[in-house]
Amino acid sequence: MELKHLPVIKSPADLKALSVDELPTVAAEIRHAICEQVKQTGGHLAPNLGVVELTIALHYVFDFGRDRLLFDVGHQCYPHKLLTGRYDKLNRLRKRDGMAGFPEPRESAYDLFSVGHAGTGVSTAVGMARGDLLAGEGFDPETNPDGRRTVALVGDASIVNGVAMEGLNNAGTLDRQFLVVLNDNGMSIAPPQGALAGYFDRVRVNPAYQSMKRAAKDVIAHLPGGSMIGEMYHRMGEMMKAAIAEDAWFEKFGLVTLGPIDGHDLPWLIDMLVEVRDFDRPLVLHVNTIKGKGYDFSEDDATTFHSPKPFTVEGCRVELQKSGRSFTAAFADALTDIMQRDEKVVTATAAMPDGTGLNKILPEFPDRSWDTGICESHAMDMMAGLAKTEWKPFFVVYSTFLQRAFDQAFQEVALQGLPVRLCLDRAGLVGGDGAVHHGFCDISILRIFPDSVLTAVMDEPSLQAALEFMRTYDRGISVVRYPRDNVSDRFSDEPCPPFELGKARPIIEHDQPDAAVLGYGVMTINAADAIDHLDGHGEYKVNVYDARFAKPVDIDLIRSLIERNVPIITVEDHTLTGGFGTCVIEAANNAGLDTSGITRLGLPESWIYQGSRSEQLEETGLDAESIARTIRAVLDAGESVPDVAINPGKPEATNVRRSSR
Repeated sequence: MELKHLPVIKSPADLKALSVDELPTVAAEIRHAICEQVKQTGGHLAPNLGVVELTIALHYVFDFGRDRLLFDVGHQCYPHKLLTGRYDKLNRLRKRDGMAGFPEPRESAYDLFSVGHAGTGVSTAVGMARGDLLAGEGFDPETNPDGRRTVALVGDASIVNGVAMEGLNNAGTLDRQFLVVLNDNGMSIAPPQGALAGYFDRVRVNPAYQSMKRAAKDVIAHLPGGSMIGEMYHRMGEMMKAAIAEDAWFEKFGLVTLGPIDGHDLPWLIDMLVEVRDFDRPLVLHVNTIKGKGYDFSEDDATTFHSPKPFTVEGCRVELQKSGRSFTAAFADALTDIMQRDEKVVTATAAMPDGTGLNKILPEFPDRSWDTGICESHAMDMMAGLAKTEWKPFFVVYSTFLQRAFDQAFQEVALQGLPVRLCLDRAGLVGGDGAVHHGFCDISILRIFPDSVLTAVMDEPSLQAALEFMRTYDRGISVVRYPRDNVSDRFSDEPCPPFELGKARPIIEHDQPDAAVLGYGVMTINAADAIDHLDGHGEYKVNVYDARFAKPVDIDLIRSLIERNVPIITVEDHTLTGGFGTCVIEAANNAGLDTSGITRLGLPESWIYQGSRSEQLEETGLDAESIARTIRAVLDAGESVPDVAINPGKPEATNVRRSSR
């Protein structure tokens, strides 16, 4: 497809220069450009294909160089980015120095927040609306017609999130223009769950609503120009209000509601947005869209093509790139085995059945597995209730989304001494999704709870062993973390001993080592690979241990190494602050041991942006070659090695810390 308009749209002003009749061509070009790029790099496909016309209409009607546009689910932002001058970055989507997959203020002033978690858009929009009012910059049709308008674009079923509900509740108290555009595609990442999702299903298919939609459209067509929605609402009585405010559910929050309307009818969308643009009260525009719109394969299977790997299309055949066995797949098989053996085991995820592997478990155990929707806080509390009734709950969640349920982990789980088991997918560096999705702080936030046990796994056999350990641990929270990566088979042929509380597993061992590396999780594999990168490695005898536990650490091993004057290097794909290395130092210090020979490798206190996982590991000094450099520096220069010398050639690295005497 030859792109006529898209390459020359450098800002929304260029879009506004086009006629309405030309906009469908722009929509087709945007879909083509996004699909062709995601084929090559992977990325969020279906959610972006579904909002093309809606995004065009929003930028055609509003001026988001001045007005405020807040995204709730950031993964529906690709069309927005292409309309705000970033087409030249699309060919490096989710790569270093390319276009981030989520809104990113570093890229453009049109992106107000870096956002990758659902449920936040309405609340941040309320804050900006109030801020503009306080500054005298908020839009008012009478007193400040040139002021800033505020729009929150909500989608992919994130409206069911508790924070979104809190935002809606507060939005209803605003005395000014405030528009919530509800992109209702009948989907979350997977099919949405819960009573509210069912409510929206009924709204979409109810003939009464469709007839009211037609009635509203007819009324608008016959009204004179200027503030039509305002006139109807304020002057034309309850009957006309009912024709416009079709979805009375939002009225309970004090929000006038219009819709549902067709989110792919560009002229109608533009007409409606023109009318609601100047409305002086909080309003919801309910828009129906088709997730994956424009391609049969993505419309028919929007879950698979929500965020696919690179893929090819040959006629009617679509093939996703194969890249080995993932930790997610290994986890699904391991948990299936446990659920087959133990009928007390139950599990849940929060809107991520495909991403966590529970899509394989839900059909097999429909009475013992649940998808709660985008409700991590609720899911954690539900797990607490199941544990209280003597079931064995496993909550499967991305590390980055676990943060949303910290309070529930504290109050309803840890404080009660309940054995809820947390399975943290996407722990550590996640690659193309970048800073919004890195699982970099789960150790530091969970280790504070009494009786919590924190584990990490290096391969599939150790994942199986960790889950079996967690199945029988009943004193409190237990955790296993694993990355968005493929499982290594380097040590898979060796016997994998069961997990024993607070005990590490030797991987490479010498009787009189020159140094010892304690790897946490998959960093154990990188540490073992690092031995192969040591120059003159025959001169070095380096032990490598799979630490397994960050809480409790193997204090007997640490004591043995320190008392033999063996330098210790800890390696983790977690922030150094409160991470595994800190656990080692604190345990040694509590035991009265000298910690000056401990070197820590981990993530720095700086944001790591999008790129491949291998690039991010290299950037943070956690790839095998960088670990090898650290080992050489420790052995060759001794304890006086300054921080930056640990990673020669990487003066920007701040992720290495040596404990001082």
